[in-house]
Amino acid sequence: MALTGAIVVGPDRRGAAVAIADGFVVAEAPAEAARLACSDGEIEPGAVNAHTHIYSGLAPYGMPPPEPPPQTFLQILERVWWRLDRALDAKILRASVRDYVARALMSGTTTLIDHHESPNFIEGSLAILSEACEELGVRALLCYGASERNFGRDEGRRGLEECRRVACSQRVRGLIGLHASFTVSDDTIRDAGVLARDLGTVTHVHIAEDLADVDDARQKRGFAGPLERLLKLGALPPGSILAHGVHLRPDEVRLADDAGCWFVHNPRSNEGNHVGYAVALSAAKRVALGTDGFESDMVAETAALKRLAKANGDCIGVEGRLAAGRALVAERFGAKAQPLAPGSLGDLVVRRNGAVEHVVVGGRIVVENGALATADFESVAAEARAEAARLWARMAALR
Repeated sequence: MALTGAIVVGPDRRGAAVAIADGFVVAEAPAEAARLACSDGEIEPGAVNAHTHIYSGLAPYGMPPPEPPPQTFLQILERVWWRLDRALDAKILRASVRDYVARALMSGTTTLIDHHESPNFIEGSLAILSEACEELGVRALLCYGASERNFGRDEGRRGLEECRRVACSQRVRGLIGLHASFTVSDDTIRDAGVLARDLGTVTHVHIAEDLADVDDARQKRGFAGPLERLLKLGALPPGSILAHGVHLRPDEVRLADDAGCWFVHNPRSNEGNHVGYAVALSAAKRVALGTDGFESDMVAETAALKRLAKANGDCIGVEGRLAAGRALVAERFGAKAQPLAPGSLGDLVVRRNGAVEHVVVGGRIVVENGALATADFESVAAEARAEAARLWARMAALR
């Protein structure tokens, strides 16, 4: 596993400085450490996007609206996102990842916890994500969201096998993904839990994002709900990541808590998809913040969370959700949970007057003076625009 060199960031305008060596914060840097000055800025921990879909990164480049307009959550999936993921190929995916990661870094997000799907391009898809994340320098937790919605049980097996192929590095770790309970059989759910335990990792899955997931578990599968189904079938090792949870009850949330799971609240996505506000998550001890495919600007996501929490009378736990994401990532990388303390991950942001000036991930400078330092951003964006046009054409040709 390659290690990075040493760097000292600061002191900032408050007199704080952070030393990083071999990817972790250290009490004292080696004498030969590089220096990154920021006397007019403020050092803060890097932000974590605890649930996203990088494959949707080209959506801002003029994605045509679906026809006819969807009226339900399942129609949104079928007419937009499940159509988009079926149209992905290697070139489109690479352009999407590089653009999404570049913009995430420039907004001060240093870790992405991704949930990927590309049913016509499964094998090798996570390698493209991993290579782009390594190239541009973001920290990432990657998985393929196994599903049976297109090609049945074999599709589920192939998705899980793609999760197995993620190569761990200083910045990348693998998870085991399931799309959602309502798109997989009991056998695939069991297999996911077995594989997660075999590989010493955890499961990342959508849960109760919409009532369709709850109704499926109760009416078609004979379980009390999707959470109970996942738990009973052994799919949730401690530390597993549950995205959404909009339609869970507080007692179900506490049940997941007792099992050692993390929840991820995705307020902008939930609002945009009209699925409701995840008020029951206030009953959980571990709730991080994600964007579910929206851009990885966690300042914007936090503002949306505060606005929607106020509108829904939720005043519990809102302030700690970015911090929870950092603790989740520290857990997966075996680091100290307290950010910027010795033993924690060497991921930080320097802001000047609120704007991102520098970003460091694992001791590597990835944004400097507000500009992407690991690639030419204009070239990244140009490639994204070109591949987006091809993606819309491929989507239009699907039946």
